Amino acid sequence: MTSTPILTRRASLVLAGGALLMPTLASARPVVAQSAPAFSGMDTNGKQQSLADYKGKLVVLEWTNHECPYVGKHYRSTNMQAIQKDVAAAGGVWLTIISSEPGSQGFVSPAQANELTKSRGAAPSAVILDPDGIIGRAYDARVTPHMYIIDPKGTLVYMGGIDSIRSTNLDDVPKAKPYVRDALKELASGKPISAPTTSAYGCTIKYKGTA
Repeated sequence: MTSTPILTRRASLVLAGGALLMPTLASARPVVAQSAPAFSGMDTNGKQQSLADYKGKLVVLEWTNHECPYVGKHYRSTNMQAIQKDVAAAGGVWLTIISSEPGSQGFVSPAQANELTKSRGAAPSAVILDPDGIIGRAYDARVTPHMYIIDPKGTLVYMGGIDSIRSTNLDDVPKAKPYVRDALKELASGKPISAPTTSAYGCTIKYKGTA
């Protein structure tokens, strides 16, 4: 699997709460064209979210940190919200995940996370709290935003960046190759995804127990 480059800016995200992953799956690493790692975690409304609950549906995973300028670029431009809404309109599921340890950049409470969702006009199906980094490590998520697409059969079909231009400039959004949008369109039309693995860019996720 091609690892994604990590930019030097440190970033952490997270909300309070917990994520659960079966110990036997904790060491799993994602491989495109294979089954996506199973997981379950608590969302910002206190509900347990499990990948298994969405069998038969398209699922998009988005790793985020509201203080990361690369994340901010896609929310201030409303690019992220637009893709979220398109996925929902097509009957898919969008799970936003926060995997940095408490006390680091981007840490917020469940209430603060819900307020961010509301104030930004975001439309995830749920925001999952992963302060121990169990889900993030299972998916080898490196930066924010880091994106994954899982097809209705539970197969990981895309992982990598949201687009091709590594900048925090809003003007670059319409100029970039929209990797996630393209992958979703190809999947919906029954075509093979032309770029199933790309390089993610953004702020490094600050996992619990790391320097």
